[in-house]
Amino acid sequence: MPAYMAEVRAFRAMYYYYLVDMFGRVPLVLSSSTPINDVLQSSQQEVFEFVVKELQETAPLLSTERSNRLGDYYGRLTRPVAYFLLAKLALNAEVYTANNWTVDARPDGKNIFFNVGGQRLNAWQTVVAYCDSITAMGYQLSRTYEENFSVFNETSVENIFTIPMDKNFYTNQMQYLFRSRHYNHAKAYGLSGENGSSATVEVLRTFGYDTDSVDARFDKCYFAGVVLDLNGDTIRLDNGTVLEYLPWVVDVDVSGKPYEKVAGARMKKYAIDKTATKDGKLMDNDIVLFRYADVLLMKSEAKVRDGGNGDAELNQVRARVGMPERQATLENILDECQMELAWEGWRRQDLVRFGLFTRTYSSRPQLPDESNGYTTVFPIPENIRSLNTNLTQNPGY
Repeated sequence: MPAYMAEVRAFRAMYYYYLVDMFGRVPLVLSSSTPINDVLQSSQQEVFEFVVKELQETAPLLSTERSNRLGDYYGRLTRPVAYFLLAKLALNAEVYTANNWTVDARPDGKNIFFNVGGQRLNAWQTVVAYCDSITAMGYQLSRTYEENFSVFNETSVENIFTIPMDKNFYTNQMQYLFRSRHYNHAKAYGLSGENGSSATVEVLRTFGYDTDSVDARFDKCYFAGVVLDLNGDTIRLDNGTVLEYLPWVVDVDVSGKPYEKVAGARMKKYAIDKTATKDGKLMDNDIVLFRYADVLLMKSEAKVRDGGNGDAELNQVRARVGMPERQATLENILDECQMELAWEGWRRQDLVRFGLFTRTYSSRPQLPDESNGYTTVFPIPENIRSLNTNLTQNPGY
């Protein structure tokens, strides 16, 4: 019973982690019998401290089994998952402990302290400690980058937490591939597509696309140029011309332009499941949420922010894909996160942490008053506020 209770508390803490990351000030409701009139917003720091406390208290009671593997703990929140969350919380502690993000200066991570195993560690030392705990549990980089995103990727030695996918047993749907591919591209695989999301110009520049030093992961993460079907034949548009994605002409709005339906490099990261159903959205590739490459990048960044050297961890990630060594500067680490973790849902959080989320980039203009950082969290939906008049809107919205 204590183990089950711990797992439930840890799952609740994980969802509060996502809530505080996205909305900042949210109500902490710890009982189903709490009257709606008593549901009040807590400060960002209060929610952050609650999540840390819950995960630290429950982690020792959680199983050490791998959540990404088939078996009794498949898809469940196990101890390494909790350690990963604690590392992320510490890495972003400067953000989560600034209660008024439009006014307050962020605290220094060197002056934010955690109790880890009886030791008083600053935020950056805490990140390293939890990353080392994950390493000690046997996680490592997979032999190849692609193994983590293959069909039936439950055997990955790198993936820590995934969304289990099985077209016959689960209703979870993979939307990334479906939304990104051109209709005829998807049709050539026997699937469907929405001809949507694509790489920004900033992404192309970070990867070194169209240069002699393009990062090896670009071709693993994106379709660009002429694309082929599963038999190696050229895919064509309805008018018979060759389907060719044009990465550089992508813009905030391409409506009505000649390249409207082929602008941008498209999502390629997950292997094609030839037996996928529901237009390709029901597939057998588990969706990767947390993996060990991110652990190494977190450790590298934390060491640098604490005045140390993070070269070893950064270059371990780069070596796996055959890329030359780089010095672990904060700028290089942020670029590495964009390349290594493309399409994995971390970019917003990374840019917020680096103080770069609200800037103008890739033809996207800065919004009025956005320089004060109000868009680093989302607005509280009006339909939620209408249910509880105690809730006040986040600043700036």
